[in-house]
Amino acid sequence: MSTPDLSSACWRKSTYSDPSGDNCVEVAGLPGMIAVRDSKNPDGPKLAFSRTAFTAFTRRLRTGRHDR
Repeated sequence: MSTPDLSSACWRKSTYSDPSGDNCVEVAGLPGMIAVRDSKNPDGPKLAFSRTAFTAFTRRLRTGRHDR
């Protein structure tokens, strides 16, 4: 799998994010995928997922399947 070009990605935080900016992730929509990064370290590592995988993951979060 090739590394996606994230140089022109438009990053956004969820409206559910902490207003202070701590403990947030940012997401960027790309053709065919979603990228995720830590808002406190925007130059750090980024993860990219297919839209299908990201949708399945967020659906599982909403249904409580990843609750501790």
